[in-house]
Amino acid sequence: MAGDTPLRIGIHVAITENGVIGRAGGLPWRLSTDLKRFRADTMGSPIVMGRKTFESVGRPLPGRLNIVVTRNKNWHADCVETALSLEEAIRVAQRRAAEMPEAREICVIGGGDIFREALPLTEILHVTHVLAAIDGDTFFPPIDPAIWAETSSAEFPAGERDSYPTRHTVYERRSAA
Repeated sequence: MAGDTPLRIGIHVAITENGVIGRAGGLPWRLSTDLKRFRADTMGSPIVMGRKTFESVGRPLPGRLNIVVTRNKNWHADCVETALSLEEAIRVAQRRAAEMPEAREICVIGGGDIFREALPLTEILHVTHVLAAIDGDTFFPPIDPAIWAETSSAEFPAGERDSYPTRHTVYERRSAA
């Protein structure tokens, strides 16, 4: 819950067995079941994404503060905040979260460049492992077990509107010794 305590940063990502997170500016799968979980997990929280990810989604995600990171000072879209860097986006999210009583964390939702930049700042990973090897052009860095501890995991068969079965796993950053 938001308040005076800064929210932790969490990454929300779907990754194939071969590390793919995207292809040709979109997702190379259909996972309706996982999208419902993603919506529930991020609802009421600030979400941070790159401009290409925002444009692939095509609209602000309702019920969340949408913050788009772009290097273009002139870029804007209705109903979103813009930031010129990930650091600025996190500052905006922390400040605005004080007005969001349901906020649980700052949710970083993509794309590849934003994930790589956010990973060292992240405390929790919400990973949907897509149980298939799929061709793609955007990848997530390997999840290092020396840094990340698995805290929960659940398998989901492919539903009627899902391309593949999945395993949703939460990883928390290990404490520095």
